[in-house]
Amino acid sequence: MDFGRLGVWCSTDRLDAAGLRALLKRVEGKGYGTLWYPESRGHESVALAGFLLANSTKLVIGSSIANIYARDAFTARRALATMNALHGGRFALGLGVSHIPMVEGLRGHHYDKPIPAMRAYLDGMAKGGGAALEGPVLLAALGPKMLALAAARSDGAVPYNVTPDHTKQAAEILGPGKVLAVEQKVCIEPDKARARALGRKELARYMTLPNYVNNWLRLGFSEAELADGGNDRFIDAMVISGDAEAVKTGLRAHFAAGATHVCIQPVTEDGDTGHRDAMLAALADT
Repeated sequence: MDFGRLGVWCSTDRLDAAGLRALLKRVEGKGYGTLWYPESRGHESVALAGFLLANSTKLVIGSSIANIYARDAFTARRALATMNALHGGRFALGLGVSHIPMVEGLRGHHYDKPIPAMRAYLDGMAKGGGAALEGPVLLAALGPKMLALAAARSDGAVPYNVTPDHTKQAAEILGPGKVLAVEQKVCIEPDKARARALGRKELARYMTLPNYVNNWLRLGFSEAELADGGNDRFIDAMVISGDAEAVKTGLRAHFAAGATHVCIQPVTEDGDTGHRDAMLAALADT
């Protein structure tokens, strides 16, 4: 499956049908290869994939990520097969263990240890049919153990909230022939204080989640740098900002570090689709 050099990551829960169609038109029209979407508190992942595939023509549609606690492994495999059979082989299944509040607090499940839980899920998918899966499966891998599992048992990884240093480490662990589709938040905004304020607002939801915090500490950020919404060095690393050329330079650093695909997440004021679309237009030739 050809993901293209660049993709777009969008928090689709904020969009209704008309908004989703407008996003698809913009992303596909600007030549991006893949549209990635999460599974949080709104749209259900597989149903949304069907809508996105039905309303696009060339885009690869990728879940980033589908929560393994939301459907059993057999169902996930059948979803992968169904989407690709009905929509011309354009669906990639990104899987993740999610976070304790989303699993225990929201869904009422027990949150198991991430590596054994994902390994068991992949085992379950393997039992659901022949040896070869019906499309690419990628793991939301941050730490070295999950990246090693992605290398051994999947087509690659979809890291989120990471830096080029992490991309370099991930590429080394995954090895050749694997997809490394890295999400990167961007904000084309010459006013650095405004860009950082938008970044802090966007990142606030992640700052209390241990999976991300632990990975940031592994990457060399200190607890002090993560306190009170994150200091400037941390925010600048998570959200590349400045003019279009500065942002492009930051995106290219991921490719230099070994990414095979970078998915851009525009950071804007809530509902500012004009700023979002202007950024997608400006960065499409990165």
